[in-house]
Amino acid sequence: MLRKNKKKGQVWIETVTYTLVAFVLIALILAFVKPKIDQLQDQALIEQSFKMLNGIDSVVNSVYDTGIGNKRMVELSIKKGALTINSTNNSLSFLFEGKHMYSEPGQKFKEGSFDVLTTQEGSDYIVLIERHYPNLNFTYLDSEESRTLSSSSTPYSLFISNKGGTSQQIDFQIQ
Repeated sequence: MLRKNKKKGQVWIETVTYTLVAFVLIALILAFVKPKIDQLQDQALIEQSFKMLNGIDSVVNSVYDTGIGNKRMVELSIKKGALTINSTNNSLSFLFEGKHMYSEPGQKFKEGSFDVLTTQEGSDYIVLIERHYPNLNFTYLDSEESRTLSSSSTPYSLFISNKGGTSQQIDFQIQ
């Protein structure tokens, strides 16, 4: 009878030991895989941000080309980062902080019509994508103020309209 209880105890010790070994192995795998997954997710988000910025750029150019009174709507989904409509500099910029090094830190380069600058801050990278419009006058709700759209679970409806004038006023509005 005593021998039977020892075997039961040994089975439980082995079960607990194997379970602990399995947990340690899973933790080790996650410790190595999770940073790579985060990096790939950030890379995909930056590429989506470029598509979003190209879409806005296309609408701004279209509204400008078709003349005064033209108004278009763009739906924006910002999962991470922030889009700034800068009325002072007449520019659009997108700022993103993540684990993916998009370009050589500290080196500004052009990708299409956008300037891209990556800076490193600790183990994170800050990616700034920016486009200046020197021939246009950006406004937000008909005033010279800037507006930043941060990450949101619901999409933004951005209205872009050509108000005309000597400086070609392009007005932005969020609804």
